[in-house]
Amino acid sequence: MEYLNHVLGIHTVYKDGNFSVMPNYINSRYRIRGVILDGADVVFVYPKNELESINSVKKHIERIKLTTGIPAILVLDRITYRQKEYLLRDRIPFIVEEKQIYLPFLGVYLQQRCDSEKNDSGIILPSAQLLLLYFIYHGCGEMLTKDAAQVLSFTATSISRASRQLEMYDLIKSEKRGVQKVVYSDNTPRELFEKAKKFLTNPVKRTIYVPKKEVKAGLLLSGYSALSEYSMLSPPNVECFAAGSIAEWDKFSSAKLHNSNDQYAIELWRYEPKKLTVGKYVDRLSLALALRHDKDERTEEAVEEMLKDVWRDIDGKRN
Repeated sequence: MEYLNHVLGIHTVYKDGNFSVMPNYINSRYRIRGVILDGADVVFVYPKNELESINSVKKHIERIKLTTGIPAILVLDRITYRQKEYLLRDRIPFIVEEKQIYLPFLGVYLQQRCDSEKNDSGIILPSAQLLLLYFIYHGCGEMLTKDAAQVLSFTATSISRASRQLEMYDLIKSEKRGVQKVVYSDNTPRELFEKAKKFLTNPVKRTIYVPKKEVKAGLLLSGYSALSEYSMLSPPNVECFAAGSIAEWDKFSSAKLHNSNDQYAIELWRYEPKKLTVGKYVDRLSLALALRHDKDERTEEAVEEMLKDVWRDIDGKRN
C-alpha cells in the first residue's frame, strides 16, 4: 500500500495466506490478505459490502485476530465521522486510503479528513428527505432499505447515501441482517418529524405560471390548493400544482402571474412529489414544510389541523 509508505515510510509487502479456516460468516463478508508491515505480520480485512454496525465489525475483527494470531486491520474506501469515532472508541485498527490511518499496535494515528454525509449548508439532501418522510409515513418501524429503494426508485448507491446521511444526523439507526440493511428509529413519527425539522428544507425550488391550456391532467394539487383540500381553508384564486420537472413548459411559462383566470401556478419540487402520495394532492408532511414560513394565522391553523390528521392516520396504522 503506497499510502502507508508515502505518508509514514511503512513498507508494505503482500504475501500468500490460507484463510479458508475462517468461518463462513467471515469469508462471506470480508476479503482477507496477509501483509508484512515493516517486518510485522498482519492481515488486511476488506469488507465486501457496506460496512456493518461497529459492534458487529468489532466481533468479526476479534474473531479474525483470534484465528490468525496477528493484528487485523480494516481497510476501507471511505469512512464517516461517526464510524471513525466508533472505530477509535473500540480500538479497531483501520486504514482509509489517502484519508485515515489508525494502527494502535504501532502507536500510529493519522487523520486527514472524513467523508462528510452533510452538504455544505447542513441541509439534508433531497433523496434523504424523501426517504425520511417515507419512513415516517410508515410509522418509523423497521424497514428494509431495499424495499424503500424499490418504491422510491432509488439506485443502490442513492439509498445507501441517503440512509447514511440520516444516520449522520441521528435521525435513524440501522443494522445488517444477513445481506439486508434494516433502518429503524426509537422515536414516534411525530417526534422524528419535529426532531428533523431543523434539517428539512422546503421541497419547492421555484414556481412558474403556465397557461391553463398547456397543463395536462395528472399533476398533483399543491400549495394552498392542496391545503384547502386537507383543511377548512378556502381555495386560492390561482390553482397550484406540483411537478418533478418543468422543462415541458419552458416555452410557455413566466416567472410572474399575468392573468389569474388563464394561468396555473406550477411548483418545481426537489423530489418527485408522487412518490409520497397515492391521492390527487401532494403529501401532507411535504406540504407542511413548504408552507411553514407562512405566518398567516389561518394558514398556520390549517397546517396544524392537517398535521393532527397525519399523526392520527399513522398511529392508526401502527395500532
